[in-house]
Amino acid sequence: MLVFLVAISLFFLRSRNVVEAAPLQELTFQVVSPSRVALNEPEPRTVDSYRGLGAWVDGFDYSPPYSSTGVPPLVPRAVDEMAASGVETLYLQSGRLDDRSPDLLEDRWILTEFLMRAAQHDIDVIGWYLPKWTEDTVDLQHLMAAHDFEALGYRFDGVAVDIEWNQDGLDVAERNERFVKLSRLFSIQTAGDPIGAIVLPPVQTEVINPAFWPQFPWSDIDSLYDVWLPMSYWSFRTDPYGNGYTYNHESVQRLRSNLGDPDALVHPIGGIGGQIDAPPSGTEPYIAQVSQLEGFAKSLVDTNSIGGSVYDWLTLDAAGRAEMAELFSTGTAALVGED
Repeated sequence: MLVFLVAISLFFLRSRNVVEAAPLQELTFQVVSPSRVALNEPEPRTVDSYRGLGAWVDGFDYSPPYSSTGVPPLVPRAVDEMAASGVETLYLQSGRLDDRSPDLLEDRWILTEFLMRAAQHDIDVIGWYLPKWTEDTVDLQHLMAAHDFEALGYRFDGVAVDIEWNQDGLDVAERNERFVKLSRLFSIQTAGDPIGAIVLPPVQTEVINPAFWPQFPWSDIDSLYDVWLPMSYWSFRTDPYGNGYTYNHESVQRLRSNLGDPDALVHPIGGIGGQIDAPPSGTEPYIAQVSQLEGFAKSLVDTNSIGGSVYDWLTLDAAGRAEMAELFSTGTAALVGED
């Protein structure tokens, strides 16, 4: 009966302007009598979903249209591995503004399996989307599609906005205006649900490359977002910022100063990746070394962050995943800031 309900629900979801269905991968179901079948009851959305160790997955990793073979390198079964590595929250790109993504969401079959598998392991899932500051409402539609998506009671535990796109041909004032307007509208329409802001690290925009996004409107958005996720990717950097501690520590300090809030909730994102044989930071192919992860974890503690993660799951090798699990389980990055 439960399998039947899943099939019907997913068929309905897929009928909403979705071009092509991907096969639903295997799920673990408990066989119950029809009288005991019940929908999942979604829990209220809170900032607690941003606490602890996270794992990042983007559309290039799991969505079939982005794979040359049609078989993506990451499937929902990877959630089982994340759970074994102590991951508490999966950050999953819900959709893309791209010709290969004609719908507001990626494949609903796959998104549903991610949500159901995550629930089996008590892992929260935050959907995220990269706006491109269009004149129309398409960015807001993508964000609301993630916020409103639900299948059998399974839904995202929150939505975060990836604030970094500057390839839009807009001048700074116009980009800021569109960004602030989108943020306000999304905040209003989500009716008080916590929203995450995935932001450029201030060290990047204020020290390393001030031309990337000058005059970033911190004071216009400080009350619109609840958790701040600076993209502290030190693997791109050279000294003094080419390590897991300094780049993130200073970025968090600057971020809170810009917001005028020394207690702003932060969940920094390190990386990119972490591999044993990675080259030194600042050299191609821009993958962090596993040995640098401890410094990053220490920066989480020293900044009283509520959690932390590394972008992304596929660029963390087995040693990197094991190191992050160990750092969080032993207290080096112990959940820091938990009430």
